[in-house]
Amino acid sequence: MQAKKRYLFLLSTGTCLILLFCLGGLQVPVLSRRSHSRRDDRSLSGSHPGQRWRRFLGPLQTFSSWQPERSDEYNGHISPRQKREGNLGVYTDKRCRMDSCFNFSLCKKNGFKVYVYPVQKGEKMSESYQNILSSIEGSRFYTSDPSQACLFVLSLDTLDRDQLSPQYVHNLRAKVQSLPLWNEGRNHIIFNLYSGTWPDYTEDLGFDIGYAMLAKASISTENFRPNFDVSIPLFSKDHPRTGGERGYLKHNTIPPFRKYMLVFKGKRYLTGIGSDTRNALYHVHNSEDVVLLTTCKHGKDWQKHKDARCDKDNAEYDKYDYREMLYNSTFCLVPRGRRLGSFRFLEALQAACVPVMLSNGWELPFSEIIDWNTAAVWGDERLLLQIPSTVRSIHQDKILSLRQQTQFLWEAYFNSVEKIVLTTLEIIQDRVLRHTSRSYLMWNSLPGGLFTLPQYSTALRDFPFYYAKLGIKPYPKFTAIIHVVTPLVSQSQPVMKLLMAVAKSQYCAQVIVLWNCDKPLPAKQRWPATAVPVLVIEGESKVISSRFLPYDTIPTDAVLSLDEDTVLSTTEVDFAFTVWQSFPDRIVGYPARSHFWDSNKERWGYTSKWTNDYSMVLTGAAIYHKYYHYLYTSYLPATLKTMVDQMSNCEDILMNFLVSSVTKLPPIKVTQKKQYKETMMGQTSRASRWADPDHFAQRQTCMNKFASWFGTMPLVHSQMRLDPVLFKDQVSILRKKYRDIERL
Repeated sequence: MQAKKRYLFLLSTGTCLILLFCLGGLQVPVLSRRSHSRRDDRSLSGSHPGQRWRRFLGPLQTFSSWQPERSDEYNGHISPRQKREGNLGVYTDKRCRMDSCFNFSLCKKNGFKVYVYPVQKGEKMSESYQNILSSIEGSRFYTSDPSQACLFVLSLDTLDRDQLSPQYVHNLRAKVQSLPLWNEGRNHIIFNLYSGTWPDYTEDLGFDIGYAMLAKASISTENFRPNFDVSIPLFSKDHPRTGGERGYLKHNTIPPFRKYMLVFKGKRYLTGIGSDTRNALYHVHNSEDVVLLTTCKHGKDWQKHKDARCDKDNAEYDKYDYREMLYNSTFCLVPRGRRLGSFRFLEALQAACVPVMLSNGWELPFSEIIDWNTAAVWGDERLLLQIPSTVRSIHQDKILSLRQQTQFLWEAYFNSVEKIVLTTLEIIQDRVLRHTSRSYLMWNSLPGGLFTLPQYSTALRDFPFYYAKLGIKPYPKFTAIIHVVTPLVSQSQPVMKLLMAVAKSQYCAQVIVLWNCDKPLPAKQRWPATAVPVLVIEGESKVISSRFLPYDTIPTDAVLSLDEDTVLSTTEVDFAFTVWQSFPDRIVGYPARSHFWDSNKERWGYTSKWTNDYSMVLTGAAIYHKYYHYLYTSYLPATLKTMVDQMSNCEDILMNFLVSSVTKLPPIKVTQKKQYKETMMGQTSRASRWADPDHFAQRQTCMNKFASWFGTMPLVHSQMRLDPVLFKDQVSILRKKYRDIERL
């Protein structure tokens, strides 16, 4: 009995001591070596001996005004490893979000404008970073006035922050801190492709980025700050600045299987980070439909570290051509390298080879707006042996869908430096102007977010690209815009006949006469009486581009664009509009032209020869969606529009360039009378221009200027012409709906 009481007493005493120790009421002596460390830890946590809870000196700040504490003193009391990690720019202000680390007030007055710091004399800059800055300076976001800017971009090259790289910029911290507009990085964005160095390749940028946003390749989900940073793809120095190549999928094959099921060809790292994943690939390589090749032969001292498999791997590696494998495989493995990202990612997208991601923890490029589940397959580095069976189990319908989406994403966002940069800026603009941001569908379906401007509308039904997806049709009327440049002197002028013919169309809702003539507006009674409203407005500054302004007075989806000397019948107008209703995203019209490559002069040529091949439909007699007026005005640079206005020429070519770059499709030519060209040439107002050799030479120049800005030739050739049913058939004319067309 006494023994039991002693045991209970000892148990209760021990429990009390433990409780006192845990609650801080008992001070336990420690060795002097550790006491210093313990005091430091407490000082860092804001406490002192005898005080376990931090004392708050005032009310909590709101989240929007929160500012992280950064102090050099902090780094003086921790281990060197912790100090390195604490200094990593990517880890600083990890809780930053747009509401806490971005000043929205800078964007209220002038909208979303981007300022690039002037290049400092003597500073080296890589070609890739020059391309990034050039893309920004050539965009509609650029401003040379820092007082108008919402976002700032450094002229200091931050792309390669590997200290062993020749592109590494030294003393970047001091250079950045000395910038007068730095403001601890607020409203700045920093572009980076490579961070860290041997052996651990951390995400260290080597300087404190403050409150700046990161547009970074190979960024991990752990360090990525959602809705603040932007994950960008890793691209090579040879990546084109503008334009970019089309995807390699020319036609769909059913079933969608290729020679190989899964391929990879690349370096194998014998030691260091990233070596485990690629070293294990030989386990699933079967030399038949799963071909995963690696080589040790890279670096100066690879032979010092080579293992027993190196010679065999190197010999197998040399047997296969990488491009041939890439274009003939259904899936392409994208394993991590030294860093999480890899060049294989963009290469697979372009080749229509569905990427199989094998890089745990990688925040995929533009993950904020792209649904990668529709274009890629996720693997796990820890479950490598399951990858072949996983891809084999994917249904062929899904494979076809994945492959098509790779092509859309490649061409919409990744095939040039310019598109990567513009996508980054558009993402940030959507965050800043939240009330006019794009929907997820706009980003992930044709034509993509870069051509779908939310400032025009945020409703899908207002764009010509989504009618089929929404199951709707455009408004069944059109607005005619007649461009007039000659004075009205007679009621028998071609413009009067044209106005009457158009107004009689059953689909015409309104006629707008755009008066770009130097003479004053004619009196209202000079215009003929019609069954539809006729609105006469003066062109802005009397320039030719004013015909493509997004006038609020256009109530319909469709615009019938006409030159004053165009000769069309009511039947021709009705048929053209009927065709357009089936192709609302394209230009549908009558006068067609074509382009060609002149190998002797090594430049693009323009031809008006009547052939079965065309790539443009001139806007002197064409129907298109009114959204293209807004896109022409807001998307195209002022330099191109100014050139067009100064020459009073080429506006129709520029509109064709724009629409074809959006749709990746040719315009549509509809039936026209054989005398159309001769009749128009006989009209006095245009005859001099069309017969003028300078006019034709200007159009040749325009072709090459426009192709240079777009970075490629967007025009697409076509041999399709749409005629009415029973057109020219040997049947009774009474059985034909558009019978008058054959009589013209």
